[in-house]
Amino acid sequence: MPDLIHVRRALISVSDKSDLVPFARALADRGVEIISTGGTARALEQAGIPVTPIDAVTGFPEIMDGRVKTLHPSVHGALLGVRDNPEHVKAMREHNIAPIDLVCVNLYPFERTVAQPDVDHAEAVEQIDIGGPSMLRSAAKNFAYVAVVSSPTQYDRVISNINENAGATSLALRADLAAGAFSRTAGYDAAIASYLSRRGGASGAGGDPFPEVLRLAYLKVDALRYGENPHQDAALYRDPASTGPSVVNAELLHGKRLSYNNILDAAAALELVKELRRLERERVGAAVIKHRNACGAATADNALDAVDRALIGDPLAAYGGILAVNRPIDLPAAQRIGAEGVFLEVIVAPSFEPDALDFLKNRWATVRLIASGERAGAAARKLDYRSVPGGMLVQDRDTRSAATEQWTHAAGPAPTPERLAAAAVVWTAVKHLNSNAIAIGGLDPEKKGAARLFGQGCGMVDRVSACRLAVEKSGALTKGAIAASDAFFPFSDGPKVLIDAGVTMLVHPGGSKRDEDTIELCKSRNVTCMITAVRHFRH
Repeated sequence: MPDLIHVRRALISVSDKSDLVPFARALADRGVEIISTGGTARALEQAGIPVTPIDAVTGFPEIMDGRVKTLHPSVHGALLGVRDNPEHVKAMREHNIAPIDLVCVNLYPFERTVAQPDVDHAEAVEQIDIGGPSMLRSAAKNFAYVAVVSSPTQYDRVISNINENAGATSLALRADLAAGAFSRTAGYDAAIASYLSRRGGASGAGGDPFPEVLRLAYLKVDALRYGENPHQDAALYRDPASTGPSVVNAELLHGKRLSYNNILDAAAALELVKELRRLERERVGAAVIKHRNACGAATADNALDAVDRALIGDPLAAYGGILAVNRPIDLPAAQRIGAEGVFLEVIVAPSFEPDALDFLKNRWATVRLIASGERAGAAARKLDYRSVPGGMLVQDRDTRSAATEQWTHAAGPAPTPERLAAAAVVWTAVKHLNSNAIAIGGLDPEKKGAARLFGQGCGMVDRVSACRLAVEKSGALTKGAIAASDAFFPFSDGPKVLIDAGVTMLVHPGGSKRDEDTIELCKSRNVTCMITAVRHFRH
């Protein structure tokens, strides 16, 4: 197997034309003949780069709207021919097939297309690339002789390798590129299979979201310093099917690289404030997360008040935590974030106003400032995956938001619209706590129109202990507050702890054999009881 293969002919056919012209020009400047197709050929010709059209190689025109253009022996024979095999060499000579030494192909944007809301099925199917994966696989199989470039991120490395080797590619590079190409086609096929299975094929009747064979393809973003603990190795991968606001897709504007734990907590914070935005479109939501649990959450009329009320939810826990806001951070909000006594590891927002960004950069040299962007309606996977030793658990994501109109008023005074809206915020907060979980909150006593989390008990092995911890965290604010439970109360002992401390409204899923005990307790103590009929366990 030869080490160096000189690049004399290259086939380039790309959908993503990022950095295409400099890459192709670097090849052309070395005397490489460039074969190309359709829009790629036009882009290169417009840049003044000589191009041999694909039909000059195949002797056959592109047909069927470009569906058939490279599926031809003159292309695949040029890629697959083993050059030290006499029979292969003879066949190539007899059929006038000249070798192709480098293939540069990136595929139709299928993942990006199906990630769009309400994508047309016919459009999605049209974005299933056939010729591209075929060329990638042919070239990758024959990496002994062919370099296969499957992403613009590889361009600089390939050109550097060619320059270092006087116009040739090294075997080590070709082998590595081949692995990348097979990884790309595997991920591409998995995305197509997932889409068709989820949709139900051509009929769109709704397929099985849980396929018989689970294939996942994630793209490596970064090697992390370590995992949850220093003795664990870790890496971050991106889901190519997800284009919505997320920590993985966000832009790091300032500060150190994110750690494994930073990413987990920042993702939890962002998901909570995104849900608060769906709940209250006209108000700003903010949340502080520590160890993936909400230790502060609030909605208010502006970013300053939302941030302020989230930070005071549990100042002790908030120290060294992660803050997320669902609206741009302005200077007043930034000044509150940077106040004396506040220390945060990560701040996430759709964007930062310039003066706010400058203030926070000057306040902390290392704080991570992350712009998640505003991409309403952008898609993410609808399934959650969790590994267990020996296998994988898969479930629907818990995207059920608070729907107060579907709650049942089971006891006590009917809540006012304002109090019901505040209860929805508390119910949303408890959803983002580890089970067993109790959240206590309500209308803010100091900020008119604001609702926030006062305290919480979470991660407990019994619900009564969660109630006691939530009461302790909430302190004097428990009197007149709203308490939410992520699951039903198996007995009335937990509700009694809350009511004795001053809670005047309970929100819980119901479903216990002893629900009536809790309802009767609420009636006897004149406490409002709302039953949601939805559980939000988070293990």
